[in-house]
Amino acid sequence: MTRFALTVEFDGRPFMGWQRQAHGPSVQQAIEEAALAVTGEQVVVHCAGRTDAGVHGLGMRAHLDIAKPIGAFRLSEALNARLRPAPVAILDCIEVPEDFHARFSCLARSYEYRIVNRRSPLTFEKGLAWQIPQPLDAAAMHAGAQRLVGAHDFTTFRSAHCQAASPLKSIDWFEVVRDGERVIARVEARSFLHHQVRSMIGCLALVGMGRWSVDDLDDALRAADRERLGLNAPPDGLFFVRALYAGDRLKRDASSTCVDQRN
Repeated sequence: MTRFALTVEFDGRPFMGWQRQAHGPSVQQAIEEAALAVTGEQVVVHCAGRTDAGVHGLGMRAHLDIAKPIGAFRLSEALNARLRPAPVAILDCIEVPEDFHARFSCLARSYEYRIVNRRSPLTFEKGLAWQIPQPLDAAAMHAGAQRLVGAHDFTTFRSAHCQAASPLKSIDWFEVVRDGERVIARVEARSFLHHQVRSMIGCLALVGMGRWSVDDLDDALRAADRERLGLNAPPDGLFFVRALYAGDRLKRDASSTCVDQRN
């Protein structure tokens, strides 16, 4: 039996989320069915972090065990061939030790949320970004994001259906930057509560619109009350970017200071 780690890219729009479900297609199901077609084996694909319906993946990490003798490159090519035309791609496939686990070995997970801040309708990015027509103050959103960094009770930003044992989580890094008409939020933590990222982004958008102050956001956090949630962002703009493991080097694209790159 060989354990393989996969890096997976996927468009979440056709799926009910990562996890296999009875009421619709999932990314997990697509990969498991492809693996069955390639190897003849019923496998279970474990991921670094489950995603909701409509959420996308740029570098999801997952693993599966294969008994059939097969190399990593051949497995990757065969899976990609079987996955077509589903919008799922295996970007990388490597053999890993049997004690590696995509979820339990993961030390940090990072997400990116994409907002297109314009009045004109989305065309190419429809379903891949949240369109907000009102002007957004990205610097204020970044300042608000810093209030969420660190260890907190995130009950306010937790789905009522969350199954986590505790609402206590620690945000390692959070930034909001503007690039032209796009406002991008990036956040990293060891783990997140169900809907936590979308809920935080929704409330930061209220700060950007001027409907909330940074102190209002802080008050909502400290209230530890889901009734104090201002807005839950849609799944469209949310991307699972990467999972970090022991030995991985931390690479961030920007500093923790909001940069407004409008001309």
